[in-house]
Amino acid sequence: MTHLYLIRHGEAVCNVVPTLAGMRGDAGLTPRGVLQAQRLRDRLAATGEIAADVLISSTLPRARQTAEIIAPALGLPIVWEDGVQELRPGEADGLPWEEYLARYGERDFRREPFRPLSPGGEHWGEFMLRVSTTLDRIVRQYRGKTIVIVCHGGVIDTAFLFFSGMSALALPPLEFATRNASITHWELRQYEGQAPRWRLLCYNDDLHVRDIGAEERIRWPRMAPQSVAINGQQEPAVPLPTEESEGG
Repeated sequence: MTHLYLIRHGEAVCNVVPTLAGMRGDAGLTPRGVLQAQRLRDRLAATGEIAADVLISSTLPRARQTAEIIAPALGLPIVWEDGVQELRPGEADGLPWEEYLARYGERDFRREPFRPLSPGGEHWGEFMLRVSTTLDRIVRQYRGKTIVIVCHGGVIDTAFLFFSGMSALALPPLEFATRNASITHWELRQYEGQAPRWRLLCYNDDLHVRDIGAEERIRWPRMAPQSVAINGQQEPAVPLPTEESEGG
């Protein structure tokens, strides 16, 4: 069984001061973003809930910084991966949002999915193809392992679309609101007589940052096993109807 944990970076400067932040415009994390990543590190170190085999990170500074903070809790070196960067803005990289709009105009990916943010940048289809191809390669390379990827909101959005088999040619009618430093947990399961399929176990888990500014910190216990062995196989403690061979 393959477990995939997608962790969004902590609050970034570009989140607070709206900026197109590729390699040139990414100023890293805010002080709050650093604290969010530290709280995630402390949670993972205390609970041991993610027994990762590999830690992969986007090479954009806000993700790099987040990965470097949490890496000691996982006890792993970081594998740097350009393929899980956020959508690449092109020559507009580094522009404040208002200046970008004045220079290039509004972009509507729903109406114009093949129009890039600016010359040299990616359009929606290119972004989806890059991220989906990268995720597929990583999962194949580490099949049967527990994978942690520190990445971006757009990458986590793409995982939803890719794993659910939705069209990559246009933005979907629904939107995601992935929080900074949150955990999204996917599991790839193989059922007898069926093709492997993805199951979402959790989304937007940011409990570790909820005590920022509170009088007391969360006291993290070691986590109890979340599943039990049945006939030598790891199965959910409470089987779901959809997991039966006749289920959908």
